[in-house]
Amino acid sequence: MREFTDQLGKKIVLQNIPQRVISIVPSQTELLFDVGLSDKIIGRTKFCIHPKPLIDKVQKVGGTKNLTIDLIQSLQPNLIIANKEENVKEQIEALEKICPVWISDITTIDEALQMMRSIGEIFEVQKNIAQLIETIENNFAQLQSFEKQKVIYLIWQEPMMTIGGDTFIHQLLSKAGLVNVFSHQNRYPEITDEQIIASDAALILLSSEPYPFTEKHKTAFENKFPNKKIVLVDGEMFSWYGSRMKLAANYFLQLRKNRIG
Repeated sequence: MREFTDQLGKKIVLQNIPQRVISIVPSQTELLFDVGLSDKIIGRTKFCIHPKPLIDKVQKVGGTKNLTIDLIQSLQPNLIIANKEENVKEQIEALEKICPVWISDITTIDEALQMMRSIGEIFEVQKNIAQLIETIENNFAQLQSFEKQKVIYLIWQEPMMTIGGDTFIHQLLSKAGLVNVFSHQNRYPEITDEQIIASDAALILLSSEPYPFTEKHKTAFENKFPNKKIVLVDGEMFSWYGSRMKLAANYFLQLRKNRIG
């Protein structure tokens, strides 16, 4: 019998290394593949899109907030990996009647790395996890010191929503030398055109997720806010707290050199 504590402080008991795993968190699904656990993954959400083409062979069980509980039960998992923010509490409670559910809760880089270490312990792939963490830490350490730029990072349209200072995205912005002008707020506040105009941010970042901002939105924002630079960014690089973090440092470097300055 093996006992583990998740990031909410909840204990789960496993009889052995889980062999039938469902991950309902996209970034953590990718992590499982990247540390050699592809043969154990039997279910994922429709938003779990990496890595291709391996992910296409795994059964979809709904969206992160709209899971098909009966289907999950029929797959007979012996572990489900979830996240406090990305998944719905009532659905998690239903899943806990099927099998143990390990829940992450991540707002900082340190918490993301601790999540990885916990995955390593559960599946006894500590060596693979240690190598991944070493790569992430080395890549971030090599980031040059950028000139600070004040930014507004938008994640939603109608209503417009940004990110507060207690989010993982805020931490990654800091790594890229970008100063979140709404860091005094919490989580994902709604903001107005007037607040954007009044802010001293010269830069607005439009994320590719969860709202899929595109070139047409960029053009609309340029017309609405002619005194601010509008840049489309890859939301995965700022918000996926799994193995995608190993790519983030180089992305930030290229973003600053080629598109922001």
